[in-house]
Amino acid sequence: MAHNAHISHPAIIKRLNRVSGHLRSIVDMIEEERPCVDIAQQLQAVENAIASAKRALINDHIDHCLVHAEEGEGTQHAVAQFRAISKYW
Repeated sequence: MAHNAHISHPAIIKRLNRVSGHLRSIVDMIEEERPCVDIAQQLQAVENAIASAKRALINDHIDHCLVHAEEGEGTQHAVAQFRAISKYW
């Protein structure tokens, strides 16, 4: 199957770069000995943002790669791809 640029990837990259900055600020919070409840809250926000990026990537994979299976390697390959990515959902 040809690997073409996915239209959602720039948005996912932007989201993950934002998460990376957020994570660095959490490290600063720990070093500054901020309250654990505040740190846990921010870690939850990072976890949710990563989960959202993962969902976007998986949905994009389904939309972009699996829907176009007939153009490439066919149905069996599409099913194998779906099985492979579904374990990350």
